[in-house]
Amino acid sequence: MKIRHYITAAAVICAVGLSAYLYRIELEKEVSPTETFIRTSMINSNGTLATYLQEAESEHPDLAAGREALSESLGLWMQYAVREEDEELFQNSYQVLKNIFMGPDPYIKWKLQPDGHALVTTNALGDDLRIVGALLEAYKQWEVQDYVNTAGRITRNLLAQGQMNGYLTDFHDFKLHVSSTTLSLVYVDTASLKAMLDHRLISQSEYDNYVSLLDSMPSEGPFFPKSYDVITQAYSFDSSVNILDQLIVAIHADEAGRETGALMNFLQAELQERSLFYGRYDARSLEPDVSYESPSAYGLAILLALQTGDREFAEKIWERLREMRGQDERYKGGYVYEGNTHIFDNLFPLLAESALK
Repeated sequence: MKIRHYITAAAVICAVGLSAYLYRIELEKEVSPTETFIRTSMINSNGTLATYLQEAESEHPDLAAGREALSESLGLWMQYAVREEDEELFQNSYQVLKNIFMGPDPYIKWKLQPDGHALVTTNALGDDLRIVGALLEAYKQWEVQDYVNTAGRITRNLLAQGQMNGYLTDFHDFKLHVSSTTLSLVYVDTASLKAMLDHRLISQSEYDNYVSLLDSMPSEGPFFPKSYDVITQAYSFDSSVNILDQLIVAIHADEAGRETGALMNFLQAELQERSLFYGRYDARSLEPDVSYESPSAYGLAILLALQTGDREFAEKIWERLREMRGQDERYKGGYVYEGNTHIFDNLFPLLAESALK
């Protein structure tokens, strides 16, 4: 009789354990409320991602406004689809890339009107590299040859415009046939460049140039430079530092083997002292330059923390980030304040949430 009781008890324990396991699996399969918010509120009728929730007219051609769409947003959305192994979402995004952002042109327009019409004739290098990297990762996952073909087409077109002292630069104007002489360090996407090297889209020496650029860059306190002039071969720093940019540079620098501990230590100290960190800081005093927090920066800080093996810090940041979500009851999964939000303030947290899973 005792044996039967033990067996029954063991069966109950196993059943409870199995139920907990299955519940955990279900949680992992749940769609993030932020993904739902993006799908329902931030996608234009043509499938492009709107930059802002609310409509507005652009006041400057170099700045996105209202429901205009950015190639940067598309690249982040494609990265998320790959990370989530969502083939349908990736395929839909791929069609938006081919049919709207590229169309008959061999390059990706960096900004589109809400209806998909392009008023610009320039690309944005960092966006291009992110999209190429996502295409190559998608090929690895689903073995769709067209993804590699398109990645190759984009890369060949970039290289055909010419490199300056061994580097591609921020943008090329395909109408005026002129290029920037500046390379913003946020654009040096080492993970994508490594994938391009592996697929023989760039040479070893080209890849090494970019890795060396990040490995050799100076720093001022915890902060990295903003850009590199490919003509004068000089780095430049901002007096007011955007933490979002700093974190993107740090993620790529860490991938290149560069130490990023000073920036992480600074952010950890801020979080411990203030229970938050701000979106911008004065480079000299290290005091906040703004009064706002950035969901984008928090999302990127989580990605960097996970990449460097500091899950504890990542989870502390996630606690703060979750408090910021759903403040507007009309948009429960969104990072919406005063009736508006920027797409990046939802995409970067979404990528971080996915990585934490």
